[in-house]
Amino acid sequence: MKAIIIDDEKRARVNLSLLLAEYCPTIEVIAECENLSSGVKSIRKLQPDLVFLDIEMPGHSGLELLDFFDEEEVNFGIIFTTAYNEYAIQAFKFSAIDYLLKPIAPEELTEAVKRAQKQKQKIESFKVLKENLQQETLTKIAVPSANSLIFLDSNKIQYIKGEGAYSEVFFTDSPKRLVSRNLKNFEDILCPDNRFIRVHKSYIVNFDHVIAFNKSEGGFLEMGNNIQIPVSPDKTQTILDRIQIVKR
Repeated sequence: MKAIIIDDEKRARVNLSLLLAEYCPTIEVIAECENLSSGVKSIRKLQPDLVFLDIEMPGHSGLELLDFFDEEEVNFGIIFTTAYNEYAIQAFKFSAIDYLLKPIAPEELTEAVKRAQKQKQKIESFKVLKENLQQETLTKIAVPSANSLIFLDSNKIQYIKGEGAYSEVFFTDSPKRLVSRNLKNFEDILCPDNRFIRVHKSYIVNFDHVIAFNKSEGGFLEMGNNIQIPVSPDKTQTILDRIQIVKR
């Protein structure tokens, strides 16, 4: 695969190029660019298979790259490189976008390259990432379904039920969806957002849609449409703490 590196820091470009040469010999770096403008020109001229793109650069954010191309022109994969904060990392996870956190670890680089070689990310994923990073609260989450990605509004997720390697996602205003992502994966992505809590080995709930906490019969949460979600004994205090936060 032919690759272009776009990063305003020369040391970062050199380090990434050396890592690719040592750990990813199937990747040929055909250009290194110090800003988005020269990166766009190189992409048009050299037609790479893969672009390593820094987000924070003077003049233009790396997120603006696709603004320079028509949708049918985007026939290359993108792996973002970033030193962004934890909020931004959650946005990447929500959007199903590959990223490498600086300083780049060789094993993470090789895994990202392997994924890029298997599939090219859809332009809609990048649009969702840009939207999520511009908002104070992450709203859209990308989940796999058969051979496609489905983009879900996290505000409208009522609760999620784990079913082995799959999960059923229940919404406030639309039919449930069965997706090929296990509950632990949803927990890693959603639960850093304080709205979501894993209250049971089989359930994650959106606390915005909880109506009441009933402590009888082992404890359960009351949701809309008379839905009752069981609460594990070790999660009771977490629920009570969350109620206190809401009261404040």
